[in-house]
Amino acid sequence: MSLPILLTVGDTARLLSVSEKTVRRMYRSGELAYVRIGRSGRYIRISSDDVHEWLRSRRCRTSRN
Repeated sequence: MSLPILLTVGDTARLLSVSEKTVRRMYRSGELAYVRIGRSGRYIRISSDDVHEWLRSRRCRTSRN
């Protein structure tokens, strides 16, 4: 089993082309999962797998006629 890559808030913002403030709003609202790391749990990291899952859930499907 391989561990997912953990992204910083800045990395996640760049990947999604949004601001860091938007990423913080997303994890605080529960829209995007995150983990706290470090001795005091001060550092927020977001799993690349969770980012991909979030993107898949936001995918729009259009029908072409």
